[in-house]
Amino acid sequence: MTERTKGTKSKTAPPQQAAPRQNMNQNEIKELIEFLVEKDIAEFELERGEIKLRVKRGYAVVQAPQAAPAAYAPAPAAVAAAPSAKAEAAPVVESGVEWIKSPIVGSYYEASSPGAEPFVKKGDKVAKGQVLCIVEAMKLMNEIESEFAGEVVEILASNGQPVEYGQPLFKIRVH
Repeated sequence: MTERTKGTKSKTAPPQQAAPRQNMNQNEIKELIEFLVEKDIAEFELERGEIKLRVKRGYAVVQAPQAAPAAYAPAPAAVAAAPSAKAEAAPVVESGVEWIKSPIVGSYYEASSPGAEPFVKKGDKVAKGQVLCIVEAMKLMNEIESEFAGEVVEILASNGQPVEYGQPLFKIRVH
């Protein structure tokens, strides 16, 4: 019995020491997602100890009318109705208007805390690099910054609601 107790103690010590290395920071997640997009990988799963990250792309974003949309009909059926409606709005091309899309899967928040003023409202002027919202993923609060200077034309996500990777969040009229 004494050997068992010693064996158990020595087996439990290394995971406690390795725990800090199991976390992923925002930059690592962003780099991973960019790599997956670059390599056109539709689904990816990573496990590090208690941390589990799953990225699944492929919700329907129609960019141009296609001759055979029926071939893609099963995929949108698996997606919730609200993201599909927003995804269908995405392809409208307007001169001087750019889309800010979610770089990760998570929960959309318009303000830094409940009851606080939203980062931006429709009609606000924004600068490149200005924080527009927060997307929470795996208990990490990721600030989403504007890639363009301009005016917020439309806010496409609702506070506290889940967002998908690549889902349009804002329309910005570029100055």
